Amino acid sequence: MRDVIDIMGVPIDNVTMGQALEKLENFLSEDGVHMVFTPNSEIMMAARRDPELAQIFKQAHMLVADGAGVVLASKILGTPLPEKVSGYDLVKNSFSIAARRTIRYFLLGAKPGTAETAAKNIMRDYPGVEIAGCHHGYFKPENESAIIDAINRSHADILLVALGAPKQEKWIYKHRNELNVKVCIGVGGSLDVFAGNVSLAPDFFRNNGLEWLYRLYKEPWRFKRMLDLPKFILLAIAKRLRLVK
Repeated sequence: MRDVIDIMGVPIDNVTMGQALEKLENFLSEDGVHMVFTPNSEIMMAARRDPELAQIFKQAHMLVADGAGVVLASKILGTPLPEKVSGYDLVKNSFSIAARRTIRYFLLGAKPGTAETAAKNIMRDYPGVEIAGCHHGYFKPENESAIIDAINRSHADILLVALGAPKQEKWIYKHRNELNVKVCIGVGGSLDVFAGNVSLAPDFFRNNGLEWLYRLYKEPWRFKRMLDLPKFILLAIAKRLRLVK
């Protein structure tokens, strides 16, 4: 049975990175399309404002805590998650499964050319990983059928969708019954990282829950959106004190 912890209405899987990878590998042996999402504090606040996104999260097959803020909120609520499981790290670590079994990935999203560069870098750095196909994220609704056909013809096992939240979650949910892949993962800006266009925060920031600070330094225009992080923590405190539902 799935073990989840309710964090302000979002059922986050109570898993370590190793356990998340085990679940991911199990999905590859099961029938149907499995939806995997990686919400951080900002996205979870968006789900509170967007009932459609909240319902999509509730129907996902795995939700991992992508951010120290989500882990901190779980501790404040008295139901601590074991650790942060970021979307980028989950995808990167999934490449290790390729040493034991053949896994084909399809990369969808980011600017034209980014997915192709990411594919080259991934195959260079992780021998054994197969990239079955790529397509940028700047497509029109009338092109979606052709893109889905290309994904299905590629015989990919895992589809990485980098359209940004909540667009990627809604796209995966909308087309889940048309896709023949085993797993769809919403990966945000991960393709830009694999392509070398964007750098991860230094280890000090990542290991001490300060990625948001590094991100704000690199992208100050995100300041307004990042206000959701303190709001999220204050909401967790208010919920613990039973001031809100």
